[in-house]
Amino acid sequence: MPVTQEGFFITMQIPLFQIDAFTNKIFRGNPAAVCILEQWLADDILQNIATENSLAETAFVKPLDDGYEIRWFTPEIEMDLCGHATLASAHVIARYLNAALPSVRFYSKSGTLDVKVEDELLIMDFPSRKPIPSDIPQLILDAVKAEPVEVLKSRDYVMVFESEEIIRNMRPDQAVLNQINLDPGGVCVTAEGDEVDFVSRFFTPQAHIFEDPVTGSAHCSLIPYWSERLNKTSMKALQLSPRGGELMCRDSGERVLIAGRAVTYLKGEITL
Repeated sequence: MPVTQEGFFITMQIPLFQIDAFTNKIFRGNPAAVCILEQWLADDILQNIATENSLAETAFVKPLDDGYEIRWFTPEIEMDLCGHATLASAHVIARYLNAALPSVRFYSKSGTLDVKVEDELLIMDFPSRKPIPSDIPQLILDAVKAEPVEVLKSRDYVMVFESEEIIRNMRPDQAVLNQINLDPGGVCVTAEGDEVDFVSRFFTPQAHIFEDPVTGSAHCSLIPYWSERLNKTSMKALQLSPRGGELMCRDSGERVLIAGRAVTYLKGEITL
């Protein structure tokens, strides 16, 4: 993060990467910004950078002796956990900062998160957030315009439907859903998959990006649910957003493994 004197101003340059996560193709998966810091900046500056980036998530990563601190910001708020931006951050570290690392350790507000590097595959070790049966606001049911067979909740509402076709064709009423504030959660809809184990989509009321392309953190709840429902520990999942994303999943009790690939879209610098 070089600092130079320009007249009466100090210029700070922050390395910036934009990564498409949970895909091996540009313009697919979920884009995330990754900023590498030498020291933490004020929270309002971090939030302004995330707002300026205008992506679902911006990850800020600061090296430590034994790993990296990580924080995640949407254009509106700081999040307690984000899967695709963690995957993107591990991709940046493994491809550009320290290619010899067999794994990357992150320290976050959700505890220690390890990401194993196996060639192009990045395997994240995340906390399990098993959802439990729940009531749901009528506005959410009105917005999705389909009747779930089951409703659960952890951080997010999880609505289970009868078929992949229902999930694929769902067109929630954003104006209705935006009447609810679920920060920092959202609404996840899911069903058993036709060619994979399960599929999902994820919607965030009042957020800058209404439908999240691929939501790693939601799989902290989807994995334990579908593992029990399908009686399987290893599963393949698809998120059926317009961009789409592929996730390899494993239930490990109190932890879940979420694996995927990532590709670099751009490298540059932020000048402050």
